[in-house]
Amino acid sequence: MSPMIYTLYGFAIFFFVFWCGKWLIHLLAISYGKYKLHKKVCNAPRETPLPGVSIMKPLMGTDPNLAPNLETFFTMNYPEYELLFCVEDPGDPAVDVVQNLLNKYPYIDARLFLGGSNVGVNPKINNMYPGYQAAKYGFIMISDSGIRMKDDTLLDMVNHMSDKVALVHQMPFTCDRDGFAATFEKIFFGTVQSRIYLSADFLGINCHTGMSCLLRKSVLDELGGISAFGCYLAEDFFIAKALTDRGWKMRISSQPALQNSGFCDIGSFQGRLTRWAKLRVAMVPTTILLEPLAECMIVGAFASWSVSFLFGWDSLVFYLIHILMWFLSDWILLSIVQNGSLPFNKFEFVVGWLFREISGPYLFLHALWNPAIRWRTRVYKLEWGGVAYELSAGVKTSPTTSLPPAASLCKEKS
Repeated sequence: MSPMIYTLYGFAIFFFVFWCGKWLIHLLAISYGKYKLHKKVCNAPRETPLPGVSIMKPLMGTDPNLAPNLETFFTMNYPEYELLFCVEDPGDPAVDVVQNLLNKYPYIDARLFLGGSNVGVNPKINNMYPGYQAAKYGFIMISDSGIRMKDDTLLDMVNHMSDKVALVHQMPFTCDRDGFAATFEKIFFGTVQSRIYLSADFLGINCHTGMSCLLRKSVLDELGGISAFGCYLAEDFFIAKALTDRGWKMRISSQPALQNSGFCDIGSFQGRLTRWAKLRVAMVPTTILLEPLAECMIVGAFASWSVSFLFGWDSLVFYLIHILMWFLSDWILLSIVQNGSLPFNKFEFVVGWLFREISGPYLFLHALWNPAIRWRTRVYKLEWGGVAYELSAGVKTSPTTSLPPAASLCKEKS
């Protein structure tokens, strides 16, 4: 055979093996999700009392669901915790929302911190830093403003914090809301995101998102505290990496994080997806090749050509069966993550699923084409390795400007 035929055989075998690997991930996510998620919280007596937890809530702006979301933190079934609300701008409307809740629940240990600090380029860390310094408990929980808690969520997270674990995080998901945009979000987080998240947790791969996580403060302090990660926009990824590099383990909670933003539209959510893709490309460059290839429509097309070339199978029939099986496996996984009736019918799922699968590759290419990251009113540029700097009138500023000496992790990357 000619060298060209050998090359084609090599590509065909690669794509077929890659396709088989994707199906192993499907099966792993479904099996592990059924085993891991939505376990009942154990209320049996403990040999040691439950540890206190300092919960940091970085806030910016408000929406119709902010007050009810924050209120769920005041009514949790947990014996000892404090709430540390952090708002960078004293004139932010979130201040009034927090103040109303402080007046409504005067018996809850809660404080409001205004002004933030300049310890890096990451606005979330700058916002949280005063609250972090004032935290009095040995465990820190970082929770985004749009998260809604169940009564026993914090107890479930603490129960996962064993002696060898330094980080417990929740898998991102969404509350039930009305409208196609909400359906689209739930489908994404319950299929694409959950498949990767569950598989990564089982295999011990860093797939941490920091929207809701519990950390050992002593271990984080050894790393320089949260300010040591102020040069990264994806501080959650690098915190998890630093912990695991030092031999600590991380686990996901059995309860997914319930995002419940009051504003839900396709454009803003696709903007989030694009921003996350830019971060992944900067942190893990192999994403440029592997992520598009892992999409249902793309990997199915390559696999269809492979089986036609290797085995003489009908490529069109194979492709259609591939899409149908992918669709059914995503429905099964979403049902497992939801753990109850879905707020939309099967037709709405078909439309939302197809929209996600078709738009996914486009959003990724868009992220590659324009690598600058817009986060609220600010624009950032990422260097390889994940270090970020803010763009200001086209002038590059040092990614380690204003960082304390503890932030050597950033300096090593810059």
